[in-house]
Amino acid sequence: MKNSILHIDIDAFYASVEELDNPSLVGKPVVVSGLNDKSIVTTANYEARKYKIHSAMPLFMAKKLCPHLIVAPMRRNRYIEKSDEVFKILSKYSDIIEKVSIDECYMDISENKNQPVDIVFSIKKKVKNETGLTVSVGLSYNKFLAKMASDWNKPDGMMIISKSEIPQLLSKIDIGKIHGLGNKSQEKLRNLGINKIEELLELDREFLFELFGKMGYEVYDRIRGIDNRAVTPNRERKSLGIERTFSDTNNVKELISYLDRYSFELAEDLKNRNLGFKTITLKIKTDNFKVSTYSKTYSRAISEYEDIFKNVKDIFEYNYKNQKLRLIGISASNLIGLDKIQLSFIK
Repeated sequence: MKNSILHIDIDAFYASVEELDNPSLVGKPVVVSGLNDKSIVTTANYEARKYKIHSAMPLFMAKKLCPHLIVAPMRRNRYIEKSDEVFKILSKYSDIIEKVSIDECYMDISENKNQPVDIVFSIKKKVKNETGLTVSVGLSYNKFLAKMASDWNKPDGMMIISKSEIPQLLSKIDIGKIHGLGNKSQEKLRNLGINKIEELLELDREFLFELFGKMGYEVYDRIRGIDNRAVTPNRERKSLGIERTFSDTNNVKELISYLDRYSFELAEDLKNRNLGFKTITLKIKTDNFKVSTYSKTYSRAISEYEDIFKNVKDIFEYNYKNQKLRLIGISASNLIGLDKIQLSFIK
């Protein structure tokens, strides 16, 4: 494989850490969440998922689906510690790592002299032996297919997608498996009688552009195995941030739960780099693909989770107009090294 791209996802990360530290939880339905019934589920282990419990679900709903559900409170510092252990292992295989979140990344291993499959098995073994956690890994020649492959055999899975298999391998897959294609987009396609990728392949490029705008071009290319995005190490960025696409929603509690998790992940990333920032940006994309950003700049550097979450939540609550959203994200810019901040400037 000329380009060897991995997508690595730590399986049910927060819940897996809880099981690791408390083995009596293994085999039982567990979620990580606040303890109030109005809290939002952050992570559900695979036992809990059997009851159709998922992240961003209100805890009271999860308890109705599974009355004997075990709720573990968030332990942020412990998750950061375990994430660092995993990424330290990954850094031994490549310098080209694009960290998507605390439990997920892309890696370009094209320059590694070992066979890509051997690298995958080595990573999985080392992570399991040295951290007690399992990872699901997708291996392909671009980011889109690597991501799709990592979702193939969860948990503790491994999947390879080669160029010769495309598009035949994807043809029978439901359109809901296309990363980034939200509920409203899927609904448009299903209303046209398109439910499988093989049916989507019959639509021409310009039709998809009319249907989805610029994203239509991306869908057209990616289901044909074309994705030219490079794996970009986070250290090269002038900003740090997290954003994800999800099912269209205007549930305010659910949206704020995303901001909460992103704030935690951003704080962890800043801590690892010994950075603070002075500008925070909220990004939202509505169900009709309109993108809006809202930024605020502060007089002093911010780096702590509590400060990040409070400020981005204030921005969200001031600007949000109850639209259905399909993406939300936060980013920090105007970065500054914490060791360079003059104490006289700190208020």
